[in-house]
Amino acid sequence: MHLLAIETSCDETAASVLSGFSRTGISKVLSNIVSSQIPLHQQYSGVVPELASRAHLEKIPYVVKQALKQAGISRCDAVAYTRGPGLAGALLVGKVAAEALAFGWDVPLLGVHHLEGHALALELSERLLFPFLALVISGGHTDLVLMRDYGKYRVLGRTRDDAAGEAFDKVAKLLRLGYPGGPRIDRLAKAGNAQAVAFPRPLLKDSWDFSFSGLKTSVLYYLRDRGQGSEIKDLTQPSTLNPQPLSMSPH
Repeated sequence: MHLLAIETSCDETAASVLSGFSRTGISKVLSNIVSSQIPLHQQYSGVVPELASRAHLEKIPYVVKQALKQAGISRCDAVAYTRGPGLAGALLVGKVAAEALAFGWDVPLLGVHHLEGHALALELSERLLFPFLALVISGGHTDLVLMRDYGKYRVLGRTRDDAAGEAFDKVAKLLRLGYPGGPRIDRLAKAGNAQAVAFPRPLLKDSWDFSFSGLKTSVLYYLRDRGQGSEIKDLTQPSTLNPQPLSMSPH
């Protein structure tokens, strides 16, 4: 059995073909084609939803065609697509493409929850043993989920404001590190001093929920007080930026 999977939830147009697809067995990835929109959104320092949707519409025929070609097949036995969460317009492009293919091939159509896909992705390489605890972190989500079985989940905690990835992106924008800035912060932090500054811990007391807005605001105030006007520009240039302030672990 071959499954074509389509992903268009944000700023990447992706299609993959899997074989041996089942709920209890490990699937084999025959192809995985990804078209990134990073160059498109860099000039805006973040993802512009309308532009993302248009780019998906332009790229999805090519991405699907290449995924099938790389897998060495011309059609699949089922089609899956990301049904959400994500950018509404971007999701719609993937859904319509998947519906058209499923109709043309007369095969089942499967809508997949974005975060469920993240949590179960490990099954591509090894058998999952339920129950287990999943920490799902992405640009728009930070969720702690008890996975009891397929389709049986309990959310134990989630962010009450910004997601972890969103906090990375916003801090990177404050530091003028470009887009996507999260990976640059991660690289700089590895060479920094985790004890340099005490930032607030994003895990809330008496709860499994998270909050990253306070951490983001603390970084803003730190840069404002340290940089004082024009000096912020010098401080935040990649060539002169001391990675130490970027690597502080919350206390």
